[in-house]
Amino acid sequence: MQKRIIGKSGLEVSALGFGCMGLNFSYGHALSNQESVTLVRQAVERGVTFFDTAEVYGPYTNEEIVGEALRPMRDRVVIATKFGFNIVDGKMAGVNSRPEQIRKAAEGSLKRLGVDVIDLLYQHRVDPNVPIEDVAGTVKDLIAEGKVKHFGMSEPGAQTVRRAHAVQPVAALQNEYSLWTRGPETNGILEACEELGIALVAYSPLGKGFLTGAMNKDTKLGEGDFRKLLPRFTPEAMEKNQALIDLLKRIAEDKKATPAQIALAWLLARKPWIVPIPGTTKLHRLEENLGAADVALSADDLAQIETAAAAIQVEGERYPEQLMKTTGL
Repeated sequence: MQKRIIGKSGLEVSALGFGCMGLNFSYGHALSNQESVTLVRQAVERGVTFFDTAEVYGPYTNEEIVGEALRPMRDRVVIATKFGFNIVDGKMAGVNSRPEQIRKAAEGSLKRLGVDVIDLLYQHRVDPNVPIEDVAGTVKDLIAEGKVKHFGMSEPGAQTVRRAHAVQPVAALQNEYSLWTRGPETNGILEACEELGIALVAYSPLGKGFLTGAMNKDTKLGEGDFRKLLPRFTPEAMEKNQALIDLLKRIAEDKKATPAQIALAWLLARKPWIVPIPGTTKLHRLEENLGAADVALSADDLAQIETAAAAIQVEGERYPEQLMKTTGL
């Protein structure tokens, strides 16, 4: 597996990470704890060294699974987790990045993961009620205390990143980025990463499953699947967005690859400091995703994709209005 460096931190990770959220949270079909542990360890065996979780996934149980899975190979992996939500009666209840809450979350994550230090600690969403300087300062203190190695942010606005970075260097931004979610190209995030030496960890690089080509307007999402709330996953939107799948399939056929592999290879080819973190619950999908690292896209390939993608109007926002309001702050 190829390696990439997280910003200027010196933290080396596999070019493709593993997003652990879907193992037991959000998609309506949870693996058992043992199945999850087995899959995470199979990822390590295949060269993955970068694993992403958060206290709110479960809540809490995802971190416990990741901790159990990775404990025997702790020295071979990088573990990222996140703080930033109020959790009340087992559910998200708004954002909370007050310094005392950050400390409480970090202590909880250390315990659940069973680690002495968190490799990369993200603010999950910006809290408009807490100055970002206070957030960065609290994480800076946790780093000084040896409880955290590096600071990250998820879905911030570019100016917020700059303010935070002035207090404590930001190693990574975790934003949604894929062929059908290209906001980082226009909202200043890629520019800020380039300028400040920050890695972009691309979550949902396969469009929450859509870019694999396995979904269409007739796909029935199960109970508890959060995609049922997303505008892009209505039957009408999925039908219109098939044009993007058709594009990926055309490129994939030429490269003897799959649509998912082309979607991931496209991200890898964008910048050497972009690290996609696809998630899956299936070993064969994990192996398919990792195969993307061996798919070489030439400048001509990328230009062809760019031209074709520019002619496709993606239907539907990525989140409902209320969730969109929590991003880009």
